[in-house]
Amino acid sequence: MKLALKQKPSNLAILGGQPTFTEKLHVGRPNLGHRERFLTRVNEILDRRWLTNQGVNVQELETRLADLLGVKHCIVMCNGTVALEIAIRGLRLTGEVIVPSMTFIATAHALQWQRITPIFCDIDPKTHNLDPERVEALITPRTTGILGVHLWGRPGPVEALADIARHHNLKLMYDAAHAFGCSHRGRMIGNFGDAEVFSFHATKFFNTLEGGAVVTNNDELAAKIRLMKNFGFKDYDEVIYIGTNGKMNEISAAMGLTLLDELDEVLATNRRHYHQYRQELAGLPGLKLIDYDESEACNYQYIVLEVDETEAGLSRDLLLAILQAENVIARRYFYPGCHRMEPYRSYFPHAGLLLPQTERLVERVLVLPTGTGVEPDQISQICRLIRLVIEYRAYIVNKLKPDPEGEWVPWAA
Repeated sequence: MKLALKQKPSNLAILGGQPTFTEKLHVGRPNLGHRERFLTRVNEILDRRWLTNQGVNVQELETRLADLLGVKHCIVMCNGTVALEIAIRGLRLTGEVIVPSMTFIATAHALQWQRITPIFCDIDPKTHNLDPERVEALITPRTTGILGVHLWGRPGPVEALADIARHHNLKLMYDAAHAFGCSHRGRMIGNFGDAEVFSFHATKFFNTLEGGAVVTNNDELAAKIRLMKNFGFKDYDEVIYIGTNGKMNEISAAMGLTLLDELDEVLATNRRHYHQYRQELAGLPGLKLIDYDESEACNYQYIVLEVDETEAGLSRDLLLAILQAENVIARRYFYPGCHRMEPYRSYFPHAGLLLPQTERLVERVLVLPTGTGVEPDQISQICRLIRLVIEYRAYIVNKLKPDPEGEWVPWAA
């Protein structure tokens, strides 16, 4: 999988050497679980010929997830985006909803798709989550809700946002796509706001191939969401509510059940990888690995570096290009920010003026590979590469320049 350790910067792939890894190491490479147990479940599904429509695997998955999270209701769905859209509609959000720009684009799209205006709010630079003071400053007569995000699995300011929502009579929901298996003050994420939405996409540490869920402790909202995700059917031939098709299929649920069986082992792997990165990257100038509160339940799903160009002596984007040339496919989450993507860039051309912390962070964040698809020796190899780059940063910067397309190339090329 990997070649000999590089000792000199001149051997870096971006300068003409061979890549450290012969196969690409991706962020979010899927965890697969026990193959035979999964295939056994799939064969049972085929034998029953019950492939979708609230089958036995979906029912079991919903029950087990609700028990794990300590919530009254878990409604699994075909994906996290549809789950967001249905939860938004179930809460009757309209007008304007306050949301961070430092998030995956689906968070904003789920609002805009339903002709609700996402009002992008700045973040706390220490937590990367919504800044409550900035949230309150953005509330107008058109505001109907707040859509928070637990970025990197670190809980948002749930108490402060609850106080704001209560004071202004707003709905409060969370995109908890990063935060499955995490807790805040001993309560599992899933228990905050009016509803929380999880993603079980293949890139998440717990996945159902494609999937998601809405969780809530509100009986009335849960009943409504169950109708909405199945076309509004109350009974076999009785539709009582407008709805869509948000159902999860049985094979996706079987993957989820298989991974639930091994959840503790996956979490332990993530935690070991996180501590290995912390140890092996410690002391490097300009590089800061984000912290997790280890007194709480945590999934350690993301290895997030902040790169301070002034202190590190090179930019995040140059470090990214060097790593990707070595087949370490690190990622810039969530560059360039929702407000700088269409259609929001055209709708709100000056949004960045109100988002200084977001604008700063999207230029600094670098996410590194982890999960069960990455081995400890590969992490060591990644960390040695980063150390080599930082040690010889002046030499490397002098050897490279951006081409007209923004790609880094040797000066002699």
